[in-house]
Amino acid sequence: MSFRSSFRPFSLPGAASVGLILTAFAFGQSTGAIQGTVTDASGATVPNAIVTIKDPAHGVARELVTDSAGIYYVPSLPVGTYSVEVKAPGLTPTEAKGLIVEVGSTMKQDFALAVASSTQVVEVLASAALVDTNTASLGSVVNERAVQEIPLNGRHFVDLAQLTTGTVTGPAVGNLTVPLRGQGTFSFNSAGGREDTVNFMVNGINMNDSNNQQVTFQPTINTVDEFKIDNSTFSAEYGRNSGSIVNVATRPGVNAWHGEAYEFMRNNDLDARNFGNPTNTTSAGALIPNPQAQFIRNQFGGDGGGAIKKDKMFMYLSYEGLRQRQAVPSPTTTLTTAQFAQAQASSDAAVKALLPLIPAPNSGSNQYTFSPSSPVNISQGTANYSQILNQANRLNVYYAIQQDFRHEPPSTDANSFPNEGDQRGGRRQLISINETWVISPTLVNEARLGANRIHIVFNPDLLANPVSYGINDGVTIPIGLPQITVSGAFTFGSSAISARADLTDVLSDTLSWTHGSHTIKIGGEERRENSNNITTSPGSFTFPSITAFLADQASAFSTTTSNRSNRSYQNALGLFLMDTWKAERRLTITLGLRYEWNSTPTEGGGRYVVFDPTTVTLQNVGAAGAPSEIYNQSALNFEPRAGFAYDPFGTGKTVVRGAFAIMVDQPGFGLVTNLVNNPPYAVPLSSTTAGLSLLDAYTLAKGSVSPISVAHNYKNAYVSQWNFGVEHQFGQEFMMAARYVGSKGTDLNIERNYNQFVNGVRPYAALSASSPIDPGVPLSNITVYESDGNSSYNALWLTAQKRFAKGFQFNAAYTWSKSIDDNSRNFQGVVIQDSNNIRGDRGLSDFDTRNRFVINGIYELPFRGNRLKEGWQLSLIETTQLASVLGGSCRKSCWMA
Repeated sequence: MSFRSSFRPFSLPGAASVGLILTAFAFGQSTGAIQGTVTDASGATVPNAIVTIKDPAHGVARELVTDSAGIYYVPSLPVGTYSVEVKAPGLTPTEAKGLIVEVGSTMKQDFALAVASSTQVVEVLASAALVDTNTASLGSVVNERAVQEIPLNGRHFVDLAQLTTGTVTGPAVGNLTVPLRGQGTFSFNSAGGREDTVNFMVNGINMNDSNNQQVTFQPTINTVDEFKIDNSTFSAEYGRNSGSIVNVATRPGVNAWHGEAYEFMRNNDLDARNFGNPTNTTSAGALIPNPQAQFIRNQFGGDGGGAIKKDKMFMYLSYEGLRQRQAVPSPTTTLTTAQFAQAQASSDAAVKALLPLIPAPNSGSNQYTFSPSSPVNISQGTANYSQILNQANRLNVYYAIQQDFRHEPPSTDANSFPNEGDQRGGRRQLISINETWVISPTLVNEARLGANRIHIVFNPDLLANPVSYGINDGVTIPIGLPQITVSGAFTFGSSAISARADLTDVLSDTLSWTHGSHTIKIGGEERRENSNNITTSPGSFTFPSITAFLADQASAFSTTTSNRSNRSYQNALGLFLMDTWKAERRLTITLGLRYEWNSTPTEGGGRYVVFDPTTVTLQNVGAAGAPSEIYNQSALNFEPRAGFAYDPFGTGKTVVRGAFAIMVDQPGFGLVTNLVNNPPYAVPLSSTTAGLSLLDAYTLAKGSVSPISVAHNYKNAYVSQWNFGVEHQFGQEFMMAARYVGSKGTDLNIERNYNQFVNGVRPYAALSASSPIDPGVPLSNITVYESDGNSSYNALWLTAQKRFAKGFQFNAAYTWSKSIDDNSRNFQGVVIQDSNNIRGDRGLSDFDTRNRFVINGIYELPFRGNRLKEGWQLSLIETTQLASVLGGSCRKSCWMA
């Protein structure tokens, strides 16, 4: 819970007046719409009534007439607060004020016009229903008040996804769902979807990292107006991913100048101690006071803007900085005094040389506690410029840039000892250019052009040469020591040196046409994705115990020699056609079809190498006699969408909704970048041969190869989704909903070991003599990405919402669900225990959460008087969830429990 007072350092009010110009504008944002029916006092529909829609703050005005059924529909409206005025001959002009248009939503405003008794305009309070009777998709809007005012630890907008029905807190074994210090989480699990199947969009422009399929970066919360999450059966205008669609609407400039400055501070003086940060440690048998681990976070910045030229040109700017100083408590097992003495007496030069990297115990006989300093620095700036070009055209340009640096503690790289973390620097950028053209009151076109770019460099703290330690792992330059894991005890060494630069260019267009009772949308999106990567790795050793480590008897060794670099690129095209048909006043039917063409990735230097199990050969993709592509082109990605929304009583207060949809996933570059790790460009080695040691592992392992490949029949994954539910609004401010939601995932990514031992024998002993690469070389593990995975999800979603009125609003959501799959992440690593029996690994998803309840709310305290008394409020987020056995890590038969 948070307790705060609103404060705005400056405000320059200005009058806002507009002319009647026929224009709609997205303000570089995702947009909404207004729809309604005009009737007379007898209930008969009123055709050709003049409808005028205005948002003075943004300089927006639209005028149109109702159709023969008395229906009006206004698409492509920016998020904002509108008035709607209706005039018809012989009837009293009526105006509804305060109608809030939310991102990605269609707001309903009906009118019943009385017989004219004067020329005075009758004003009514806008009464947009809390239930949406016009769409079939399921989603939740987090409005501006909630975005700006509920307490968020770290102020990351992705955390707002946790407030929606069907979304769960990610498991500890997650990847993108596990928060990074200072940067929050990079995705979420919702409605049974994998964490890397979320499509993040800012102002209609995709903002996904094309390698990891995560959000590139998070715009500062003060520039987010509101956003919507569609997490089941979203409409055909959205594609790319099968999971949720996140539409972020950024804050534009308005006619009135306004701004704010702020700082949020967190200090360890108010924190409890971490379990790994004890009050005392020991040294030479004596207790030594141990200070509390440092945690100081300062988030500061400012934002503001207004009209450069009233009703014509607008600007909004922001800056936010984060300076975080954190000492991360890191307790670990280490060697005992006796084990140190044994190692010192060892004749093994490598074990002896590694001892200075292993700290002596300072807690008990074999425990070491430390808190490495791990600073985070982030600076982000944004600029939003919009201009009315003429009565029918408006332009918006949005740009954001972030520079960040993190010094990660050893635990981030799965290391246990000091000075074994890494340093990560990044630059992230996004630009969107939006142009909206109102061709006529019933025909609107929205064109979008944009790009997102990310550049990241990872450098380990420990840049040592393994040769200096007597280690024979194939590395002879100072790029780091191999990562050494002593099972049940500790891990130490270096992480990989890596860097990448990803660029996604986007061009999209949507044409909306209102024709009678039909609202037809047609459009498409083209994406060009480029990724440049380089990685060097010093390899890894595994020892089954401390005893084995002291004796230098390793159980496993793996490495990939050479600097692996690649320049990958791919294209994607999405086309859609959808019709929202008002079949009759109480029934809306949505029909749509989307087609996705996702090209097979290509490497600029022709360095992709794949394994062919039929001929037992390694083949250079594109070479003579080799496949022309990594896998067969997926060209049949047709995605039908169908749904209905029925108002059984005709009051706009109750809706029965159902839908079915198929969604396809575009594979990320993470599927193919490892293919450059194969010979002849690199040599992936792994060995479990008896007698492995730090002194000779490379010599013993280098006679074999461990290729990585993609199955030639690999397919784009797809998910079938369906739902059915009932929503009802009580009074003007409260709504409840109950929904059944289900999905079935097909052709999902899994990883298999084609060369897993069967009765003690590997299926593929060696590459064939006809292999164009390394003929006759022995084979060890063969990791292959396949599209043979499946999943299922079934859930009950319950929602209660009270919109803001009388100083109070809240949203509450309960989810009762069950998610089952073969594995729960793309590129998770080989988790299939028996690669010849995928079905044997079917079990509860890692993110399966049987029961989850979340509530958030804002209450304005009823204090009145001066500025010291007014503006205080209480805000709350409370989340309770019950995960599956062992937090989702239990697989196979345990899901039956």
